[in-house]
Amino acid sequence: MPLVHGAHITTQVRKCDQGSNAYCSIELVVRDPGYRSSDNLAHDESHVLRNAGWTLAGGDTGTETAANSPGHKLRLTYSTAADDLQSIDLGVINRAWPVTYALSSSMFDRAAAMSMMLEVGST
Repeated sequence: MPLVHGAHITTQVRKCDQGSNAYCSIELVVRDPGYRSSDNLAHDESHVLRNAGWTLAGGDTGTETAANSPGHKLRLTYSTAADDLQSIDLGVINRAWPVTYALSSSMFDRAAAMSMMLEVGST
């Protein structure tokens, strides 16, 4: 998965849902100290993904963006730390506790961060 140059994964959790539409995903928190704003980080991530051949799409919520890998083997959903924390608080999305904690910590640290969820795409 392509990332903005200088960005690094601070938290990674594998999460599976055994419900009627069972799936597994990898939830990530990505930070980049070179950015002053999470919005700019997410915007530049969109450019990196497009340049790598990923197709941008709508996310699961109004504040998320998604991208499908070439061949649609993977689907990446991402959002700024603030937007995902708000969606978590409102009960719109559910994230693993370590991801929620890392997003919250990034907010207190005033660090540019994104929440990402990587899933197997529709092939």
